[in-house]
Amino acid sequence: MSAPAESRRRVLRRTVCLSLAVAALGTGTRGARAADADLVARGAYLERAADCEVCHTRPGGAPFAGGRAFVLPGIGTIYSPNITPDRETGIGTYSDAQFVSAVRAGVAPGWKHLYPVMPYASYARMTVDDVRAIRAYLDTLHPVHAPAPANAVRFPYSFRPVMIAWNLMNLPSAALADDPGQSADWNRGRYLVEAAGHCAECHSPRNIMQATSSAHSYAGAVTDGWRAYNISPDPDSGIGAWSDTQLAAYLSRGHAGGHGTAAGPMADVVSHSLRYLTARDISAMVTYLRTLPARRSDETVANITPDALATGPNDSNGGRLFAAACAGCHLTTGQGRQVEVADLWGARSLGETQGRNLMKLMVEGSRLDTAQGAMTMPAFGPEYRDQDLADIANYAIGHFSHRIGHVTARDAASARGGEPPS
Repeated sequence: MSAPAESRRRVLRRTVCLSLAVAALGTGTRGARAADADLVARGAYLERAADCEVCHTRPGGAPFAGGRAFVLPGIGTIYSPNITPDRETGIGTYSDAQFVSAVRAGVAPGWKHLYPVMPYASYARMTVDDVRAIRAYLDTLHPVHAPAPANAVRFPYSFRPVMIAWNLMNLPSAALADDPGQSADWNRGRYLVEAAGHCAECHSPRNIMQATSSAHSYAGAVTDGWRAYNISPDPDSGIGAWSDTQLAAYLSRGHAGGHGTAAGPMADVVSHSLRYLTARDISAMVTYLRTLPARRSDETVANITPDALATGPNDSNGGRLFAAACAGCHLTTGQGRQVEVADLWGARSLGETQGRNLMKLMVEGSRLDTAQGAMTMPAFGPEYRDQDLADIANYAIGHFSHRIGHVTARDAASARGGEPPS
């Protein structure tokens, strides 16, 4: 065989081998990219389930850039950190292990102990793989340079090592393991309610150590000035009288006929989290919530019908103001005009004679994002005096629940966040 022919064959063999190697590398790269895309998509879904955006976005601020203030009576004000991938003010320099530690153990890089206003005691029940998936999604966000304001926390809470003792007493030691005696839906629902969704953090009262009270879990609590209502299966003060369809509708759309519309922090949860979950996951949450211990609380809903309403004009100050400011959307019957979210029937805020949530809603307003667009309740705080707001609240409570409202001008001032009048 001639030398030139052998040389050509060698070149050909090398070319074929190189082509096969490149093809194999390309296939591996595409496979890695697909795996990365799947991980990011999973993390995006889990971020929705964990409701990270709401707490890590200040009003009017960039999503996930932090700065939202949490005012804790007797403790101080804590600001959420930036969780965009900015390397100076966000989590851009965190390793996966450091991110997992912050989310599941409440310990950020530099041995910085977080406060439990970050629900890491619930996130500790999430799997490490799920938390890493959330990190993969957060890494795809636009990095925002936004340092969080300094916390203003009173002693001894300002001494962060105190959290070491808190963690030892209150932090779960492991992620939730499936209960083989329960269905797959029940186990999935428990994971979403207890771990990712951290529902107990708002709907359970706190003990003296500011940990959620297991003895009164899901019996309702006050968070950021709003009452997070009883969601245990108690038929009078919880969700025991709700049908599965009503409960699923409330979780996924923020409204259930005969039970009212989500407002305030719960509207945020529906808008940014729950409405993005699959119907199967929502159903799983309902399945699990049905099995919680029933907790009786002082919350009850008056079961009356539109037929029982007083008819004709009401000459009280509250009645006149309701007709002028509220009836345009809610109608005098409370059945709502055009959109279901304006339906007032069964709303817990109208059965609460002290009017905490009703007053917060009237002062601050509320927004609920739905598949049909944003539904907004305007803020009446800037337009009305404290006494006028109290009068409207007492009229609405009496008219729609047949109870006597005890809302005062001091309650209106408190809902504004200022000092109540003397």
